[in-house]
This record gives sequence, structure tokens and C-alpha cells, in this order.
Amino acid sequence: MDTLKARDAQDVEDVVRAAIANEQPLEIVGHGTKRRVGQPMATNAVLDLSALNAVVAYEPNELIITVQAGAPVADVLSLIDSKAQQFAFEPMNTALLLGTVETEGTVGGMIAAGLAGPRRIKSGGARDHLLGANAVSGFGESFKAGGKVVKNVTGYDLCKLLAGSWGTLAVTTEVTLKVTPRPECERTLLLRGLDDIAANKAMTAAMGSPYDVSGAAHLPGSALRTTGGTLGDIAQPDQALTLLRLEGITSSASHRAESLRQMLAGYGPAELITDETSAALWCAVRDVEPFAAAGPRALWPVWRIVCPPASGGAFGQALQRESGGEVIYDWGGGLIWAALPPATDAHAKALRQRVDKIGGHATLIRASEEVRASVDVFPPQPGGLAALGQRVKHSFDPRNVLNRGRLSRGPAA
Repeated sequence: MDTLKARDAQDVEDVVRAAIANEQPLEIVGHGTKRRVGQPMATNAVLDLSALNAVVAYEPNELIITVQAGAPVADVLSLIDSKAQQFAFEPMNTALLLGTVETEGTVGGMIAAGLAGPRRIKSGGARDHLLGANAVSGFGESFKAGGKVVKNVTGYDLCKLLAGSWGTLAVTTEVTLKVTPRPECERTLLLRGLDDIAANKAMTAAMGSPYDVSGAAHLPGSALRTTGGTLGDIAQPDQALTLLRLEGITSSASHRAESLRQMLAGYGPAELITDETSAALWCAVRDVEPFAAAGPRALWPVWRIVCPPASGGAFGQALQRESGGEVIYDWGGGLIWAALPPATDAHAKALRQRVDKIGGHATLIRASEEVRASVDVFPPQPGGLAALGQRVKHSFDPRNVLNRGRLSRGPAA
């Protein structure tokens, strides 16, 4: 494997132009923490951005930070935390789930994947906090999109295309992100023993209330049998946990938590969990700790399923019953993480048929290379949408040199 380590944006341009000239596809990596997501790519050339790791500018009073794409997420989070600030979309740390080195990867990978945590129901995803970006297209040309203030976009907002593109449109070299003040406190209400349908109803009621819920998750008892850490300390054998988070200034969060507790009294008594323990619980939910690669389900494929929240409980129950797998509900049931028993196709055909019926879609996040080579990792798109995606891809990378084949199988990859 030929690894080319870029020192600056000019190096990135040179490497991409050489790849075009030699018809050599490039794999784009930072720390490589998400290389196991997507279709296997046939390339022997890697463009390594980890040396582009500087914090270019941080203006706490303006709530913006500009960093190079190879900057470690952990370092950036530590920096903004020192100013009592955060990324409101809660970037997911995939290390536990994918079994990679205990690191949160790079900012470029965070944007390319676009994976957000439980607060997405309130604050949106990574793309909603990306203000600007510098990148190199598949033409080998540098371009800028967006800027360094919130209201600065006219015409096409190209930043939104880069977020979640998995490095297939351009090589991002620098990004400007919006940060937000860290809440003064957080409170989590914990309901025990609800089945999936009852939990779905409780979460839906909580999110429809005036109490500004910033996280809603349900973990069935079967998914918690072998879980350690904070979840293991709180969980009881085969007893499900339903979590509801409220954040803000202390007096407000405490008052809203008590009001929500009273509103949900029909679902059983709710325990109140405060700051540090509450934060640890939501990190475990965000990072899908019960399905960790180091745990008993290490060989099970893991799917990320997005569906209408009202359908989540019934869908999850049926999936567990028919497949023998385990599920975790996030965002009130709109996002389901499913670990399914090993199968040659990771249950892709049956799962997608069921997901299609409720208007959802499923992405295979963890599976062996052999399985990922034999199934569609990302949801197959209808003809019109697929054609639009190909036109967008061609406008950025006409020679298809950037992460070729990562998003789809076959000639169109």
C-alpha cells in the first residue's frame, strides 16, 4: 500500500492531480478510524491527512472554530470544553463499535461520516454546524465553500454536500464549525422495565412536551445483559432502561425534569440521574456501547436504521423476534441500532424489505470485509435519486479517483 502523507493543501492538490494523470484511485484517511465502514475499495494508494492537524483559529466569543481536517477530534473537544463550549451535535466516537484504536478520529472524518449523537433531535446533525470548508476537488483544484459566520451563504451551500459524503466528493483540508455554550447542568429521567412499545410511547410523549427534551433512548433488557461501565452499574438483570435528558441552567433543568416526571407517572416511577453519571450514560448511548466490538456480539453485524419514530417500537420488536438480534432505540425510536446474528448477507435482504415498508432506510455500519463486499452497505437509491447523485459526483470528481467504490457496488461505483 502506497501511503502519501500530505503536509498542506498544496500537497493534496499535487497528489490528486497525479492520481488523475495515472488513473489511480485514492483512499482518503485521517486516523483511519472509519475505514471499516462502506464497501471495500480496490486501491493501493492512500492519501493521509493526519499531518494537517492545526487549529487555525478559535474565537469563543464568536462561537466558531476553524481547524484543519486532520485535527484529532479529542483535542478539539478538549480545547472548546476549556471554554465551557461544545459541538451540540455530539459527534459519535466509533472506536468501541468498530474495534479501532481508542481515539475519536479526525475532524475531517467526523464531517465526512456525518454521524451525530442523541442531541440531534434538538440541535441537528454535523452538517447543520458546518459553516465553511476548504477542499480539493477531483479536478485537483482547491475551492472554498461557506465562510466564518452563521449567515454567509448565497447560492449553493456546498458544505452540506461534503458532510456525510464519506470523502467521495472532495478532499476536505480545513473546516469552520459552529460551537455552542455547554449547558450548566443536565438531568436524566430513568424509567425501568418498559417494553419497546410502551417506551416508544413514553419517549414520543416526552419529546412532544414543552419540557425541551434533548435526548431520548430505550435499551431493552436483552441488550444490557453483558454491558459494563455506567450502563452495567445502573442496569438490573433483563430490565429495560428508558432515558430522557433535559439540559440548561440548573433551576430550569431541575424544574422541567420534575414536571416531566409527573407527566410520565403513568409509565411508572422515574429515577433522577444528575450530571456526571448522566453524561456517562449518554456517551454510552451515543457510542452504542452494548454492541462494542470487544463484547460478546463482536462478530454480529451492526445496522443503523432510520425510520419514522412512531413505527420504531413495533419495528424493533418484530426485528428482534424474527432475527434473534438485539436493538437499541435512540432519538425516540427514529434511530435504531440493531446487532443481528452472523449471516452471509448480514440479513440485508430481509431487513431492507421490512424497513422499506415503513419508509425507512438502513446502513450496515459493522461487518467483515467479505460481507461488505457482497451486500449494499449504504441504502440502494431509487433510479432518479441515484442519477442525481451520480451527476453531483461527476461535477466534483469526474474521474472517480476519490474513495472510489466506497458508497456503492458495481460499475457505477
